[in-house]
Amino acid sequence: MEEETRARWTGELEPFIGEWYMEAMFPSGGASGVGGRTAFEWMPGRQFVVQRWEVKHPDAPDGIAVIGFDVLKQTYVQHYFDSRGVARLYEMGFDGDAWTLSRTDPDFSPFDFYQRFTATFSDDDRTIEGRWEISHDGSVWQRDFDLRYRKLT
Repeated sequence: MEEETRARWTGELEPFIGEWYMEAMFPSGGASGVGGRTAFEWMPGRQFVVQRWEVKHPDAPDGIAVIGFDVLKQTYVQHYFDSRGVARLYEMGFDGDAWTLSRTDPDFSPFDFYQRFTATFSDDDRTIEGRWEISHDGSVWQRDFDLRYRKLT
């Protein structure tokens, strides 16, 4: 990878690094307020960011994700794995304020629905406000749940 490209994207991902408290809010109100912790850290060599999370609710999976840069597509990718045995591949965007994830193509898991996540970092990079959406046909999207992150360290 070109050193200039590597330096750019590693600098862009720096706001993620640290420990965060996360809280999910569901439109149905069922399990709203479900909280957990997540941590983003560099793997040795600073080529990938690893995200690990634990959620204190039996219906919400714990997991790990690995974020890297796809040189061919010139975009980030997130490889997602959770305690249910789900493995997914998301295209990821991040421009310093807006964070997006999307799953619109078949990958490692059955492809029964499309997903996308859109979030915004606060001006001081201490909170992230986001929303997951789901679509069963790729054109009509509905809110799945909101997700808020608050930086702890």
